[in-house]
Amino acid sequence: MKRLLLLLAVCLFGISMVCAQSQTVKGTVVSASSGEPVIGASVVVQGTSQGSITSTDGEFSVSVAQGAKLVISFIGMKSQVVEAKDGIVVRLEEDASELDEVMVVAFGTSTKKSFTGSASVVKSDEISKRQTSNVTGALAGQVAGVQGVSANGQPGEVTKIRIRGVGSMYASNEPLYVIDGVPADNDMISTLSNNDIESITVLKDAASNALYGARGANGVVLITTKRGSSRDAQITLDAKWGSNSRAVPTYSVMTDPAMYYEKYYEALYMSQYTNGASSIAAHEYANKYLLDADNGGLGYLVYTVPEGERLIGTNGKLNPNATLGYSDGTNTYLPDNWYNELFHQGNLRQEYNLNVSGSTDKLTYYASASYLDDTGLIENSDYSRISTRISVDYQAKKWLKIGTNMAYAHVDQNYPEEQTTWGSSGNLFYISNHIAPIYPLYVRDANGNILTDSNGFTVYDYGDGKSVASGVQRPFMTQSNPASSVALDKALYKNDMFSGKWYAQAELYKGLKLNASVGATYYGSRYQYTLNPWYGQYADKGGTAGVNQSRTMTVNQLYTLTYNNRFGGLHNVDALLGYENYQYTYSYLSGSKSKLFNGSMAEINNAILNPSTSSYTDRYTTMGILAQAKYDYAGKYYISASYRRDASSRFAKKNRWGDFWSVGLAWDMNAESWMAPAQDVVNLLKWKVSYGAQGNDNLLTPDGLENYYLYADQYTLSESNGDFATVLSYKGNEDITWETSYNFNAGLDFSLFGERLGGTIEGFRRRTVNMLYYKPVPASMGYSSYPVNIGSVSNAGLDLELHGDVVSTDHVTWTLYANLTWFKNKILQLSPELNGSWISGSYLYKEGESMYNLYIREYAGVDKTTGESLWYKDETDADGNPTGNKITTNDWSDATRYATGDILPKVYGGFGTSLNAYGIDFSVAFAYQLGGRLLDYTYQDLMHSAYNHAGENWHTDILNAWTPENTDTDIPRVSTSDQYTNATSTRWLTSSDYLSLQNITIGYTLPSKWMKRLHLQSLRLYAVADNVALWSARQGLDPRQGFATSDAGSSYSPIRSISGGLTLTF
Repeated sequence: MKRLLLLLAVCLFGISMVCAQSQTVKGTVVSASSGEPVIGASVVVQGTSQGSITSTDGEFSVSVAQGAKLVISFIGMKSQVVEAKDGIVVRLEEDASELDEVMVVAFGTSTKKSFTGSASVVKSDEISKRQTSNVTGALAGQVAGVQGVSANGQPGEVTKIRIRGVGSMYASNEPLYVIDGVPADNDMISTLSNNDIESITVLKDAASNALYGARGANGVVLITTKRGSSRDAQITLDAKWGSNSRAVPTYSVMTDPAMYYEKYYEALYMSQYTNGASSIAAHEYANKYLLDADNGGLGYLVYTVPEGERLIGTNGKLNPNATLGYSDGTNTYLPDNWYNELFHQGNLRQEYNLNVSGSTDKLTYYASASYLDDTGLIENSDYSRISTRISVDYQAKKWLKIGTNMAYAHVDQNYPEEQTTWGSSGNLFYISNHIAPIYPLYVRDANGNILTDSNGFTVYDYGDGKSVASGVQRPFMTQSNPASSVALDKALYKNDMFSGKWYAQAELYKGLKLNASVGATYYGSRYQYTLNPWYGQYADKGGTAGVNQSRTMTVNQLYTLTYNNRFGGLHNVDALLGYENYQYTYSYLSGSKSKLFNGSMAEINNAILNPSTSSYTDRYTTMGILAQAKYDYAGKYYISASYRRDASSRFAKKNRWGDFWSVGLAWDMNAESWMAPAQDVVNLLKWKVSYGAQGNDNLLTPDGLENYYLYADQYTLSESNGDFATVLSYKGNEDITWETSYNFNAGLDFSLFGERLGGTIEGFRRRTVNMLYYKPVPASMGYSSYPVNIGSVSNAGLDLELHGDVVSTDHVTWTLYANLTWFKNKILQLSPELNGSWISGSYLYKEGESMYNLYIREYAGVDKTTGESLWYKDETDADGNPTGNKITTNDWSDATRYATGDILPKVYGGFGTSLNAYGIDFSVAFAYQLGGRLLDYTYQDLMHSAYNHAGENWHTDILNAWTPENTDTDIPRVSTSDQYTNATSTRWLTSSDYLSLQNITIGYTLPSKWMKRLHLQSLRLYAVADNVALWSARQGLDPRQGFATSDAGSSYSPIRSISGGLTLTF
């Protein structure tokens, strides 16, 4: 019994000792830079597997023995080992090298250090700042080598991206877009909410994009959406409200009706006076025909002139007794400011985004929903989008991981037609710039009141002689009024989009994984329109209604086998073998009828006359076998090689397959032992070089559309006397095959001063051979051209990216970034029969010169005696041979055409800064372009001589035109008899330099201790402005519209959006 009691006593003592040495420790993990809680940080008792994960407040609780230590770690932050004390606060510092380490690349990820190719990454925090309905608009100025070109500012429109220049004459220069591993077209990109995007990686060279083979020749844009990360569920709501306005103003045109009448009088006067008429005769002629629309006059009188007096006096000025406003007893004629009437201020924009994300031991998830409502700039050009996304990854077995990423979006878009069409009567942007300031927009009664018709519609003046009782006509844009068209015509798109990816990853053996994924997209579009039966050019037909329905479906299958192994402690091998198949189907059906029963209903059965139908289906397929191998030794020498054999259905079977490849090398000098003395200063110093080939099969039609059957003759089918009739519409070529680009890239990645300064400098050369090209042939052959492979072109240049932390403390961070690209385009070879040069329209294609080399007449100024325009021509001797000298001529058709040289910009890029201090954040971003020129078509049109331009407005520069009293000017006279004054010449060649203030963002994040009391994680209030300002060579000119020309005065303007919002995280 005594022994039993003794044994019990010993046991109790031992238990008490264990209990005395064990304790529960509670603590908090926060960010050292912001003080915000770190959610999901790992807290592990050193030497054991026992631990915990921090909560949404950054708090943890763990049971430890006395004297134990805790290992605190979180991705992107430096791990810490601390003594286990109750109430401890652990401050984790950011590990900049780790944050920048992993990036998404072709078919996987890579570390920045081991990557041998050229790629740039834009992170989510930069993307989410931008207010754009299409994420492509957020890339300009953010990434070296990337240019954005946008000829249409309507909400939902895509910015065309060019990576490192233009590599083809007729084939597409668009990069390949890939969303979460699934190839996507522009329509699918428009479904993305900026808040759902984790990163965008731009792949620029062969080593980075050769695995995409046929579609990677113009670069690749990889868009990666967000996934669940935090341990506990995290809910984020972002909402913003704002308004839109024009980001680019109109050209400086006349707004004073008196000024316009006087200048047009001058044009009529000069047409007589400079041809020998006396000043009295010229004055009489000008007044006689000033308002005679049938004989080159303006038609409308909007001034009341006393009986017996003239509108314009002998001094060329408006009669001082004339009063604005004229009534014929039935109608009042008053000039309207068309711009102010057509463009309303305060067009609203609102956007809401809600997402929830989290993870468990085996499951990560992310789900989001967003709503965007953007009213655009003009009536009936609004864009609304509802989009949803869900991403789930599940570790089903230790060896098996499966997942899916699916998205759906619905878009309602009012899309007024012809808002980018030069000279269109329905284009508000064109008309408001070009119509003279003397014309009424509305029809008014005798008392000056704007009329409404029996339907309650505002009555607009169409200038057709029918709108007003007097029958007066407008010579410019007769039978048109875009305000009426936009208000009464209907053009509505309803689009449904779905994209999905399903994958499985099985680990067959240590380091050996089998991956299978299937991606699918669906884009269904229904376009309904009416051309109203009440007013305008379709009124005589009783109006027209039409419906166009299209469906685009793609399926992408990808199967890969990957292997990774590190052996011997110094050798690391990665290998990939795969197969990919892409199938594309596009179906189109349209129909229309005229004579509407209900003028507002856009349905075909609402009309009864002139039925018209059309339908077709296009199919396109590619397949590829791919392989890649990567090796590094000791973490300092890297080599990569990739190969892809691709087939495209665009080519005949005998030419369907192409071989594409790349090799890359990299050397991290900083890992060498002899660099050890400098490693306190130098954190990364990596040389890299790559070379490879990619293919392009996308030869566009002469109209810029996709052509899926390059090798086949194509015919148009019609009816002839009850039988079939065919007409050759396209001549194919069975011998046509791949256009191939050979890319060389060499560069240096560096990081200095503890990651405070970093960047990349790269030199590149892209040589495109066997270019896809339309070869012109004599029309007698029954067709004008056919596709061939011939010639080559190169783009060579330099990319530079820099980023640095000017200030980096616990409470203040100030960063700067800048990037630039310099490049040169050159034609290396043309078709042999062209003998080294080819003239096509206003372009000269010449070996050794740029593809963007205009061939136009050279402006020589103004004849100071007559005021006529002068152009240069080659002087010739008596035998007609050029002497090498230039002389001037006043005959444009007799002038010599000269090459302008390369007009592409020499340098483009962006820069910006961000500041975070005590919860306040501020950032600003710019984009720029230097050293280029373009033809400013709008300015050219607005500087007409009045020849065949009656009723069309002038740029205010015309006020400095030559007159007998103003001879010291380079602007020729205005005269209705001068036909070629504003014909194409170097006079209209304008600098394409610009500086654009892309974005300004300012915000304030409330202190975490306030949020903790409200059981919230964070709350940020902010204001953001996009497309804030543009500085260019001329008011109204937007060089971002194209490489060689600008029609800024006739296109839907870029939108400036200014909003305020909040981001709330639970």
